[in-house]
Amino acid sequence: MAEQGQHYFSAVPRAASAGGTVQLRLPDVELDLRTDTGVFSHARLDAGTRVLLEYAPQPAVRADILDLGCGYGPIALTLAARRKRLPVWAVDVNERALGLVRANAAAAGLGNVTACLPDEVPAGIRFGTIYSNPPIRVGKARLHALLHRWLSLLHPDGAAYLVVQKHLGSDSLAAWLTDQCFPTTRLTSQRGYRILEVRAAADQTATE
Repeated sequence: MAEQGQHYFSAVPRAASAGGTVQLRLPDVELDLRTDTGVFSHARLDAGTRVLLEYAPQPAVRADILDLGCGYGPIALTLAARRKRLPVWAVDVNERALGLVRANAAAAGLGNVTACLPDEVPAGIRFGTIYSNPPIRVGKARLHALLHRWLSLLHPDGAAYLVVQKHLGSDSLAAWLTDQCFPTTRLTSQRGYRILEVRAAADQTATE
């Protein structure tokens, strides 16, 4: 739990750096990714992240893609490899994680990835697709504020795909999102994880 808290909310992790490598192997993408301590799931590809990469739909809107809470970049880099002509934003508060994303993107030759802090995302941007393995364990108030901020930046025709463990409140989160006017549907349940599809709020669609 201490490491998770550092990952999500500390700009500079307290854990001493000890680098490693995670091999990401999917049917269409193979990457060797640099990792480090103080970054979420640094020793192996997180199971929820794998479910998201294997089962979430591909972007349907030709617009910028967001990986929210990118860690060392498995989601952002996979999407960048699949959609090389679309900009991919890898956003995190953890500066060590962002450095790893930049290094991994350079090593993979993926020039369409921008790794940055949340407040460095340009004003006015709208994302065609958002992907996230969100920080469920940080508590409802922080989680809800985080999701509301970024889901409000969805393109009117866009969608977000969130992977959430079933026993950590995926169904209640889906209900809350729908109550917040972000229509949410459970797409699939795999290995104890749900993938939620979240659509832009009705007022976003009406005002664009």
